[in-house]
Amino acid sequence: MSSEEATAEALDRYHIAILAELQADARLSNAELAQRIGLSAAPTWRRVKWLEDQGYITGYRAEIDRRKLGLGVLAFVRLDAERSAGAATKPLEDAIRQLPEVIACHYISGAGTFELQVMATDLDAFSRFSIDTLLNLPNVKDIHTSFSLGEVKASGVLPLGHLAG
Repeated sequence: MSSEEATAEALDRYHIAILAELQADARLSNAELAQRIGLSAAPTWRRVKWLEDQGYITGYRAEIDRRKLGLGVLAFVRLDAERSAGAATKPLEDAIRQLPEVIACHYISGAGTFELQVMATDLDAFSRFSIDTLLNLPNVKDIHTSFSLGEVKASGVLPLGHLAG
């Protein structure tokens, strides 16, 4: 049994219900949450605290409409690094983590390839960021960009169906 399976088995239906409810609305009071999952307030609070302590819940944040903030461009940037060795990509990873315009970054299959999600106010701002910043990151060989033409689904809600079994 893998460690993920062993960890998932520690969750009962109340834990799963808590995760589902908090993903839908993290601003629920403990009393509201308890009522929704069918427990009293004290055991609900203990379960939420346990989920936080065990690292299932890693934080709470507001979902913000990027367009209302003037961030009209969402770009997907494949960044190819010069080398795929861990020591060579570490400075690149560290530099990417420091860029607020990069909202997500994944090291993907392919030699030294990263997939970035980048926000910008407009195409001119993205172009400047791409030329002035991305191309000047350590060990960058090339970048390839695709732009979002519309969001079909942009939920951060994780599927939990596999846990209820």
